[in-house]
Amino acid sequence: MNSSSLMLRRFLCFNASPPSSSSSILCFSSNRNRKPLVFLGSPQVSATVLDALLNASGAPDSLFEVAAIVTQPPSRKNRGKKVLPSPLAQHALDRGFPSDLIFTPARAGEDMFLSSLRALQPELCITAAYGNILPSKFLNIPTLGTVNIHPSLLPLYRGAAPVQRALQDGVKETGVSLAFTVRALDAGPVIASQRLEIDDQIKAPDLLALLFSEGSKLLIHQLPSIFDGSAKLKAQSQDDSKATLAPKISPEESWLSFDQEAVVLHNKVRAFAGWPGTRAKVVVVDNKNGHRNILELKIITTKVCSQSNIHVNQADDISFRKGALVFPCGGSTSLEVLEIQLPGKKVMNAAAFWNGLRGQQLKRFVDE
Repeated sequence: MNSSSLMLRRFLCFNASPPSSSSSILCFSSNRNRKPLVFLGSPQVSATVLDALLNASGAPDSLFEVAAIVTQPPSRKNRGKKVLPSPLAQHALDRGFPSDLIFTPARAGEDMFLSSLRALQPELCITAAYGNILPSKFLNIPTLGTVNIHPSLLPLYRGAAPVQRALQDGVKETGVSLAFTVRALDAGPVIASQRLEIDDQIKAPDLLALLFSEGSKLLIHQLPSIFDGSAKLKAQSQDDSKATLAPKISPEESWLSFDQEAVVLHNKVRAFAGWPGTRAKVVVVDNKNGHRNILELKIITTKVCSQSNIHVNQADDISFRKGALVFPCGGSTSLEVLEIQLPGKKVMNAAAFWNGLRGQQLKRFVDE
């Protein structure tokens, strides 16, 4: 075993079975004629990029090989009962990628990790939703630099939540960019970008998957120019004066305020789908005794009512019409809620929830 393999084993945080077939072993065998590439990613969506790279590296005329993978350390899942590898690491293991070539440093600036990375002599690093800050001493290692797949049209939406913030803003067009990584946040020269029109119903997880799928194709197309150095010459510097930020989302942002217009709330539901979701409180009124019970709902799927469809008798009354709960909102607008989820329950459609009320009234919760 060579010295680099020995060093890499220090970062093995979980065990995996060896590849089950000779084809898997051949796929990941080192080829001295190919340029070593290291891929960094963590969530499931980054597996799309890894698949594209592994498939391309398996071609007889491939310029590169995936020499290693860097991902977030294993963490507790299923309410803390199990310590599991990141979704990307698990995907790589399932594909037969050697477990001793998967790095899981807590920080990308750890000296032992960087020493092992240098031993691989990577020419290029590719990142896709890795989730850790890359210090200068990391960025100085790959000779051709580090290229990031960023799901926005840079310099728009720099930061941790570009897809969510774009949907929250109600944009009609977004895209994905390939950019060299520099120390400043998402501010490196852009190699290429792909625009994409989006409809007003798509949610963040679906859009994120779509953008990384398009980004994978863009990356594979641009890799020859990255390896021959021409990409660095043609890459366009970003106009910092046009930059917008996409800060990380906090759970406290998940509450809906129906004083806002329906389109604002609808965009927030789409943007925060998956995590952290959107929540609202409603009041259930028993018509027999006037008893009021406050319920907390997770709002799953919505639609903006057209002006002609508004039929609300009182400002706080929630009605049911054509399979939707109709919430009165600010600016004389209304929001159709098509799917909800009660705490500890499965997602249900609005009709099932309404039928469960058994004639009780439903009102907006007003925080006094």
